Amino acid sequence: MGILKKFFRRKRQARVQELPTGSMTVNAKGDLLTSTVSSNYSRKLLTDVSREVLGIFREAREAQLPLAEFTVHFGSLRITAREMRNGAVIFLLPATKPAPTQN
Repeated sequence: MGILKKFFRRKRQARVQELPTGSMTVNAKGDLLTSTVSSNYSRKLLTDVSREVLGIFREAREAQLPLAEFTVHFGSLRITAREMRNGAVIFLLPATKPAPTQN
């Protein structure tokens, strides 16, 4: 799963870029419906992430494993995805950012 490679592609000039933060809703084809992720990230990148997520849900169905939600922890990025009837909702959160607390 080369998701992180898409975030850290080498360019002519090295620059530091924050990891994406936010959520997105995608349809069953992986097309982006709504997103709270910054527009600094290309739509293609978000579409690639959504298609990888939908692929995981599809493979789980083919293996007859009930999977409604999963979380992937990379070194500094956490991706949580929930399957919906006609797509998925995907949450992207850098691991260094503290999760909101409820009062």
